[in-house]
Amino acid sequence: MIRCAWLGLDTGTGGTRALLVDEGGGVIAANTAEHPPVSMPRPTWAEQDPGDWWSAACAAIRQVLRAAPDIEVRGIGLTGQMHGLTLLDAAGEVIRPAILWCDQRTQPQVDALNREIGGDAIVAAIANPMLTGFTLPKLLWVRDHEPENFARIRRVLLPKDYVRFRLTGEFASDVTDASGTGLFDVRERRWASDLARRAGVSLEWLPRVFESPDTTGVITSSASSATGLRAGIPVVAGAGDQAASAIGNGIVEPGLVSCTIGTSGVVFAQIDDAAYDPLGRVHTFCHAVPGKWHAMGVTQAAGLSLEWVRRHVLQGASHEETDELAAQSPPGANGLFWLPYLMGERTPHLDAAARGGWLGLTASHTRADLIRAVLEGVAFSQADSLEVLRRLGVHPHSIRLSGGGARSGVWRRIFAGVFGAPVTILETQEGSAYGAALLASGFRGVREVETVHPRDTGVYAAAYARYRELYPALRDWFG
Repeated sequence: MIRCAWLGLDTGTGGTRALLVDEGGGVIAANTAEHPPVSMPRPTWAEQDPGDWWSAACAAIRQVLRAAPDIEVRGIGLTGQMHGLTLLDAAGEVIRPAILWCDQRTQPQVDALNREIGGDAIVAAIANPMLTGFTLPKLLWVRDHEPENFARIRRVLLPKDYVRFRLTGEFASDVTDASGTGLFDVRERRWASDLARRAGVSLEWLPRVFESPDTTGVITSSASSATGLRAGIPVVAGAGDQAASAIGNGIVEPGLVSCTIGTSGVVFAQIDDAAYDPLGRVHTFCHAVPGKWHAMGVTQAAGLSLEWVRRHVLQGASHEETDELAAQSPPGANGLFWLPYLMGERTPHLDAAARGGWLGLTASHTRADLIRAVLEGVAFSQADSLEVLRRLGVHPHSIRLSGGGARSGVWRRIFAGVFGAPVTILETQEGSAYGAALLASGFRGVREVETVHPRDTGVYAAAYARYRELYPALRDWFG
């Protein structure tokens, strides 16, 4: 018997994940094809070859189709890492490696935009301050440093939208992903044409923008040959990774907040209008729910902090081993702190020059303390985001934890203690790819399967107060 299914495709940083869901929202099959390691030609730079995204997408899709031969794919939703600059020439060929979301090379371009256009005018145009991670400053960096490549530009795409182009032949994006380019009028849900003109960006380079559930094209015959998908399957606009993850986490009404720990860490809440933080410490973007918005705070190196320690300090220890180690250290990590600023920081500091590391290290500290301090430092950084969201009128009655961090029992308990609120875990922990599939098939409710109640709140409140003193004390040293 043939079953109907919908495909979610997530072009992440470390790999591309394909996932099939059935009519009830159940996961049928999933597969991740890894990307080559991110290229870092210089400190704080980060690049990838878009061709690797397409190769991984084809591999992941073929694998899930082999795992579920009795299904008929009815629709496809796309998601992926946000802000990445992908440049195509007149023939649709990639001009240079994509500059990624976490790349921090563009402070001079941000400064120039603020000087020439004005910070207030930028916020008025896009409801956000211009940030080094956004797409526009990266585009201007190419103009300033690679004029020969800039002259060849005919299309500017975000990572998932490059994969869409390879699947459908269409140049399209969605309102959530476009919100993070620095070129999008978040209030009016359209390109900020005047800002683009003043920045020297041709509107002809930019894709058409759709609401997340809208159909943007269909699978072409060439994409069918590459992936095994039937030609003619509709592909919806989808969403940036955080908005798609929010759909997968059911963050579609006020009072629900998600905390997603992947490579980055994001605290996300739906809001009913385009209210924004005047200091620009959190982002206000369009939601994947048509006509709604969301506010989110970002820790650049959340899961990345733990992965860095696993790789370079613990010689590749498994996640289970790191969990066991962290459990051997008490709440507060015996006075040791971790600053998770391995790739600069967004919320609440907006500082590309911020740097990470342990503080308070003594000869009595152990590997267990090192690991627990990393987990707690990431949780403290996410608490920074939650504090700013509260000032925007977000009053959570439930915080849903997802992403790789949600798999760690120790980390779940730490988050509940640091937030001082119950943390819930959902039945489906598939995040962005799952949300993308739901955008293709229709919104559904989600089921909570575990609630972790806060403990050690006094210890964590005192430690968090000390943590908040560290960045101001070190800011001048960061330079």
